[in-house]
Amino acid sequence: MGSIDNKRSWNSLTNAMNPCTNIVNSVQVPFPLFIKSFRSVPSFKCLCSSSDEKGSDDVKDPLYGLVDKQVQELLSRKENKILLDGLEKASQRVEMAKRELELIQKQELAVKQLKDYVNQLEGEVLEIEECQRDISEAKALVEKAEQSLLVNMGGPEGGGTSMGMKSEETDRDEERWESIKTASISALVGTVSGLPICFTQVTDTTQLLLPLTINFISCALFGVTFRYTIRRNLDDVQLKTGVAAAFGVVKGLGTLSGGPLLEPNFQSFLSHAQDGTIYVSENLLIFVSVAVALDYCLKTGLLNAFPID
Repeated sequence: MGSIDNKRSWNSLTNAMNPCTNIVNSVQVPFPLFIKSFRSVPSFKCLCSSSDEKGSDDVKDPLYGLVDKQVQELLSRKENKILLDGLEKASQRVEMAKRELELIQKQELAVKQLKDYVNQLEGEVLEIEECQRDISEAKALVEKAEQSLLVNMGGPEGGGTSMGMKSEETDRDEERWESIKTASISALVGTVSGLPICFTQVTDTTQLLLPLTINFISCALFGVTFRYTIRRNLDDVQLKTGVAAAFGVVKGLGTLSGGPLLEPNFQSFLSHAQDGTIYVSENLLIFVSVAVALDYCLKTGLLNAFPID
């Protein structure tokens, strides 16, 4: 009975081992991933169907040990090692090829973008050329329109030239009228500002006629000169004060020259210096007042600076 039980247990063991051994022996050249899994996993599990769960549990340990030995033998063979090295090199070459392919794809994308940009620039160049042609055509049309307008306004007998001359004459008349207004305002302001000084120099009202007339004429001339000198430089203070100072000094020295002659002594020289200082100061006061009034009129628009246009 004991021998019969031993035979039964041996037969069940061999029957349980046969499916796994057949699977291992049937694998001559293992797949790379399957071999790599054998390298990383120390044990191999084989699911075998058995009617008796208790008997299968008893034979698991020796079955695992046998499968591990056979796997190690397969991996330790020389031809398998060469094959594994070749597979690793092949995998490396595949990775390098992938990287080169990615680089080529990036280069192709860059070339495509560059071509698109060049095409866009060419389109813009064409648009610019079309715009330039349109502009040149528009200029030609404008010139023709101007010529036809001049012909229509002037007539066939050269009336355009006469119209231009008439416009120039009109401008001159306007400039003259502005100069007259400027001279009038400056003469009026200068005469009024010089009245207190004239009262100190005369004893009778009939004697005021000469100094007032001189102030009126000199201030009128100053107004015209001021307008043509300042022009559009209304904020140039130095220029405006320079014109007023020049008129004041010239008129003051002219008044001094009409007095007694200079004698070759210190007393006469001192007397003339004092009189000259007084005359120049008085005239500076008059012309500075006129300059301030004219500057106010020009800035407020009561008078037009030269030139009007």
